Amino acid sequence: MVTPQEGPAATRHADLSVSPAQGAAPGAEDAEELRVEHGPGGGRRAVMDVDRARNWWEGFAREVEERSEELTELDRISGDGDFGTNLRSAVRKARARLEAGQPRTVGEVFTAVSLGFLDTGGTSGPLFGMFFREFAKACEGLPVVGSDVLARGALEGVRTVQRLGGAQVGDKTAVDAMAPAAEALQRAVDAGAEVTAAMGAAYRAAADGARSTTAMRARRGRASYVGEVARGVVDPGALAVAWFYERGATAA
Repeated sequence: MVTPQEGPAATRHADLSVSPAQGAAPGAEDAEELRVEHGPGGGRRAVMDVDRARNWWEGFAREVEERSEELTELDRISGDGDFGTNLRSAVRKARARLEAGQPRTVGEVFTAVSLGFLDTGGTSGPLFGMFFREFAKACEGLPVVGSDVLARGALEGVRTVQRLGGAQVGDKTAVDAMAPAAEALQRAVDAGAEVTAAMGAAYRAAADGARSTTAMRARRGRASYVGEVARGVVDPGALAVAWFYERGATAA
């Protein structure tokens, strides 16, 4: 799990428990392993259906609600201190839409989530909403989706966030986790991975991306105003992205 350290150290560093070696993108030598879905229920693990998509989302929402104060503390140092509060508000609005709409497809799950985030104040909520909207578009009308569809949504989501927000990898933003996760997901698909293995590769890349922001000097957003003060602090948006992919990898 990707987690900031407890206590005062959380203000300067982040303890990201996924090692750099684990986060490496799969190469040709890993292709055969990626094709195999281990454990019970292999058929279900090979695809994403509406129940699994809801479990993915609910796992992420619980993580945000339980740990929103950690996100807020990180943002207090490097931003304006409202990221955790805004993200918690967004997941609650998304949950309300899911409960009211009773989605029947994976695309409808992501549509409800996207609308909940777009209905949230601040900058990050709407940007995440646009990110999730690309997953909704990729999955539209499909009762089940494979890793290739999720990779398409992830890649388009990154492009949309970059187009709207202007951030690039290295700017100390959520993009530093979004971009490597999407690329790792596509590489896993190219290697023949099904959903569980492909999402695991995406999570490891997102975790490494979040870790990398600790050493960065912010170049976008409010964090760019505080200069060196933000160095040594993990970007809360990148951390949230790592949580999102972690829950996608473990959802059943």
